[in-house]
Amino acid sequence: MNRNYDVQIETAAAAFREMLKGQLERNERICAEKDFIDYRSLDTIVIGICGGDGIGPRITSSARQVLAFLLEEEVRKGKIRFQEIEGLTIENRAAHNQAIPDDVMEQLLGCHVILKGPTTTPHAGDPWPNIESANVAMRKRLDLFANVRPVKVPEKGIDWTFFRENTEGSYAVGSQGVHVTDELACDFCITTTEGTERIARLAYEYARKNHKDHVSIVTKANIIKATDGKFLNLCKKIAEEYPEIRTTEWFIDIMTAKLVDEKRRTDFKVFVLPNLYGDIITDEAAEFQGGVGTAGSANIGKRYAMFEAIHGSAPRMVAEGRDIYADPCSMLRASILLLSHIGYQEKAERLERALDICMFEERKYVMTGRDTGATCEQFTEYVMNTIRDL
Repeated sequence: MNRNYDVQIETAAAAFREMLKGQLERNERICAEKDFIDYRSLDTIVIGICGGDGIGPRITSSARQVLAFLLEEEVRKGKIRFQEIEGLTIENRAAHNQAIPDDVMEQLLGCHVILKGPTTTPHAGDPWPNIESANVAMRKRLDLFANVRPVKVPEKGIDWTFFRENTEGSYAVGSQGVHVTDELACDFCITTTEGTERIARLAYEYARKNHKDHVSIVTKANIIKATDGKFLNLCKKIAEEYPEIRTTEWFIDIMTAKLVDEKRRTDFKVFVLPNLYGDIITDEAAEFQGGVGTAGSANIGKRYAMFEAIHGSAPRMVAEGRDIYADPCSMLRASILLLSHIGYQEKAERLERALDICMFEERKYVMTGRDTGATCEQFTEYVMNTIRDL
């Protein structure tokens, strides 16, 4: 039976127009953004500490303790200041019906870098209002366009660094989809020239500075022709500026398979890819390192940066009273990235070496997430003692 959908289509089109207007305005802002902040020019670097939800406060506290230990002299001299930021819990966000309440956002804007624990994102069937992910909101508001996730397993020849575009793709307007009718829903995917060029250039600059000779561009451009096709073509254009680096093109489905191909996977070095694909494939990659509980990530912008675990808030662990056994390695890995980003490379390398010893070599304390393994507090102390011995 033919039906007249003119009203529904016009309503959806009006929502689409508003979304497009907002994205064009965002594009103008990112095109006008100035160069990266120079941390060396700052009298004091302010590190915001946000515990988040679930196991977040516990593992974030662990990472803060280790950072304070490594940066003790800088804190004493006033070069580093830690700023505790409350209010990023799901309860407070739900009470304000905001992904990030205004007063919390003001505190975040007063920091230079942020160490953030996992936060709960509401989903269908839970008791929380349908507010946007705090992560997505923070990335958009602070323009944290690059999600950088390293995965390293020396004994398997794995040394990967993923550059996931963080503010566009399928997540850019994830809360602005339209239910056209009861039978049809529509979401949107965003790709801009500036947004793609800056993530591609960051990936290639990293490859050049760190002597990585291979960058893989990952899309689904054979099917998603407009947005993924634009991303691929722009990355290839940037690649021409780095002739010493080999560039390969991959579709996301076969790349997902090739990461488990023992003969092929050791050839990969640096990846650059859109938001959704990066989110999925970096969780797969983290499994080689010991799971998402061991992996940290950096969210880099020109003015701000945020460092976090790549896993969720694990409310079940808290409900079962197992949060004392939460693995802090994800936040400690994120802390390595934080130290490197603000210019303390030697301290970052000390922490990385200590974690490698604790996780892969000595293994005096092993994290299992249960009473069969170490507590978060025991493992944190183990890491700091290992740093002292280096």
